[in-house]
Amino acid sequence: MVGDGYTDHCPACLWSKHVDFEPGDRLSRCYSLMEPIGVSQKHGELRLRYRCQKCHLVRENRVQKNDDIEKVTSLL
Repeated sequence: MVGDGYTDHCPACLWSKHVDFEPGDRLSRCYSLMEPIGVSQKHGELRLRYRCQKCHLVRENRVQKNDDIEKVTSLL
């Protein structure tokens, strides 16, 4: 994954890994895959919504400039 320190997902497939309790803390021990399930908008920016396949936690993170835009828009 390539990012700016806040990227938590693969720009090609948009999947992520559950590693945080709070964004950036890396304290979760779940480590399951986070499935991209939707897109929302907050403060004028697109955000990917994920659901953990193991514990079902739902989280969001910003869409990054190198994310596959076709995959992002398919989640709208």
